[in-house]
Amino acid sequence: MANVALIETKPSRTNFFSEFDEAFEFDRFALCSDPTIKKVLKKNVDIEFNPDNYEWVILVGADTVKYFTKASVTDHSGKIVDEKFLPVINPAMVSFKPESARTWEESKKNIVGYITGSKKVVKYATDKIYGIRDSEQLKKFLQAAIDSPNSFIGLDSETSGLYPRDGYILGVSVCYERDHGVYIDSDCIDEEASWLFQELFNKKIAVLHNAKFDIPFFKFHMGWEFPRYEDTMLLHYCIDENPGTHGLKQLALQFTEYGDYEQPMYDWIADYCKRNSVLKEDFTFEAIPFEVIQPYAAIDAIVTFLIYAKLKPSVQKNKKLDKVYNEILIPASDFLIDVQDNGVPFDMDRLKFGQLEMQKSIDESVAELYLEPKIKEFEAFQGKQFNPNSVMQLRTLLFDFLDLSPTGKKTGTGSNSTDAEVLQELAGQHPVPQLILNIRQKSKIKNTYLDKIIPQLDRDGRLRTSFNIHGTTSGRLSSSGKLNMQQLPRDNPVVKGAIKAKPGHKIISMDLTTAEVYVAAVLSKDKELQNVFRSGQDFHSTVAKQVFKLDCEISEVKKLYPLMRQAAKSTTFGILYQAGAPTVADQINKEARSNNMDYRFSLQEAQDVIDQYFKTFKGLKSWIDVNKEFISKNGYIYSFFGRKRRLPNVLSSDGGIRSHAVRSGLNFLVQSPSSDVNLLGAIDMNKFIKDNKMKTKIFALVHDSILAEVPEDEIEMYTTTLKKFIQKDRGLSILGCPIGCDFEIGDDYSLGKFEKQYGIL
Repeated sequence: MANVALIETKPSRTNFFSEFDEAFEFDRFALCSDPTIKKVLKKNVDIEFNPDNYEWVILVGADTVKYFTKASVTDHSGKIVDEKFLPVINPAMVSFKPESARTWEESKKNIVGYITGSKKVVKYATDKIYGIRDSEQLKKFLQAAIDSPNSFIGLDSETSGLYPRDGYILGVSVCYERDHGVYIDSDCIDEEASWLFQELFNKKIAVLHNAKFDIPFFKFHMGWEFPRYEDTMLLHYCIDENPGTHGLKQLALQFTEYGDYEQPMYDWIADYCKRNSVLKEDFTFEAIPFEVIQPYAAIDAIVTFLIYAKLKPSVQKNKKLDKVYNEILIPASDFLIDVQDNGVPFDMDRLKFGQLEMQKSIDESVAELYLEPKIKEFEAFQGKQFNPNSVMQLRTLLFDFLDLSPTGKKTGTGSNSTDAEVLQELAGQHPVPQLILNIRQKSKIKNTYLDKIIPQLDRDGRLRTSFNIHGTTSGRLSSSGKLNMQQLPRDNPVVKGAIKAKPGHKIISMDLTTAEVYVAAVLSKDKELQNVFRSGQDFHSTVAKQVFKLDCEISEVKKLYPLMRQAAKSTTFGILYQAGAPTVADQINKEARSNNMDYRFSLQEAQDVIDQYFKTFKGLKSWIDVNKEFISKNGYIYSFFGRKRRLPNVLSSDGGIRSHAVRSGLNFLVQSPSSDVNLLGAIDMNKFIKDNKMKTKIFALVHDSILAEVPEDEIEMYTTTLKKFIQKDRGLSILGCPIGCDFEIGDDYSLGKFEKQYGIL
């Protein structure tokens, strides 16, 4: 029997011998011998251990894995690392996070198999993994791929940048049969070879991992088209919607025997950066010699091929998920390729103006801050200049020196928080928090947005960033890359105002109105709630009048009973997101403060409103209760369009985790369909634009909004057609009352706020 060691972070009562089914014996160690230490730091490590004395070493938990390897316990649990290490998650997690149960069981099975010899360590055939730098050899390979019996190929690219206009293709990886992959130097792709590539794509299904990245490079630099393609990242998203789980490396570890095949290449990169004094963030793949990158790039295509063979049948078996994949995700990928290529239109003059304006405003706020008598006293007290960017100094200033009352909000370490929300609350006690907040907000606008946008603009003045299909559990798009379009500053129009249409065009924003509540009204079949929409009047005013039985016309509610309207609004969304009376009361009070209303809503008042709300909308209450029970019992729920939300943590031993899982499921039921209504409408509109050769460009989806740059002579056609697609009956409509959508038209995305604040520019 193999000589085995097991190492955990600190001594525990876990019976690992039993956990591993008594399949093998082992010596047991701990990084830290003191079981009373809550968080084991490097200074606490006192293990005396030599890995060379053992054939296998089981590493339990993230800290232990990190100490002995460069691996991640999340990605490598149950996998072999550095020939002898076997990382595994801590089984103690399973009781309070049941979502980890599958990982633990699969990892345990693999570990037992490796140690007992029942699971063989697979060595891939290196003779079938090679590089091609010769045009004639490439043509023979491509012809063999075209003639192969398989209906699909694995395809990948290596590039010198993250966007087609910022870099070029270094090489192309292709796999047309199991375990046979090549990496092709782009320099040997001549005209004839390029034609054969296109023939290959015409005949076979091209399978990529994150096709939305590779296809734009292939189109822009090679002119290749893809009549049929599949995406392993989106297939995996169908079967596991949790963000951060869809990387090719992670899926290769999970679904293939190639393991952590890229690690030697990344070790080479680390060594290169060290030898040449290059920051890792500045390193590009073009610095890697062909002979170094070739085997790993080739395996990229192989594992894509193998992952597809595993995942495609799994998704096809589930008709709902298969429909989501084919009718939403793949069309969304095509659509976002166009959106990203369209780019966000920026005005350079406004960006530069914004830089100067923000810096001027920051300087003024900083000067005002240092003129504050209390700041001068504090500097004298601590014997040095106050640094508003120092969290420790700020915390001392606010809570010790100024003696302001803490809000109760804490950091992860248990200290009083000094975040924006806290500073906003403290501003009522002293002027300093507001000054700090002003400096922070303006600095973020300048540093995070304006300063970074300008150097990243393409020659046409547009910024091409990324929109992600797989970044949220609900299906709502996320944004990343050069600019996160989902998180543009709201309080200052300087960034949105710089998103400006070119002459003869307008920026048009289409927003869904009360979309999630509309979805809830449809799904719950609550006739009273549906009638609120049918009334055609302000939703929250109508609800307020019904719930509170107000003695005025609906049109007068906002003016006469603003707090009641806010209470109705907060309760509506609070109920949809399963917020209790404390949250509802807090939301109402925040709104009251922002409108200078001298009133405080109590917990009892909030609970009374919730109770009255459910008495008014009984169908909604019943629908919520039924779905809560289903989620709690089954640990999953499907959206209207067929997306699946897996919620195994409803079985957690921790009540807070259980409740959060149920809330997440209910949120998903309303968030996901409303997001898909918007996305499907945008997809249809984009196809209409292309089919009719319109010059309109959709350049972003932001939450429930669709943003486009529209020629003035296409405005009527665009708005009319988009409304038709958004309100198309997809089975999710109130009879006689389609979902609401509002259009705002302006020269820029701020829709006039920029000019109002800064003047015409």
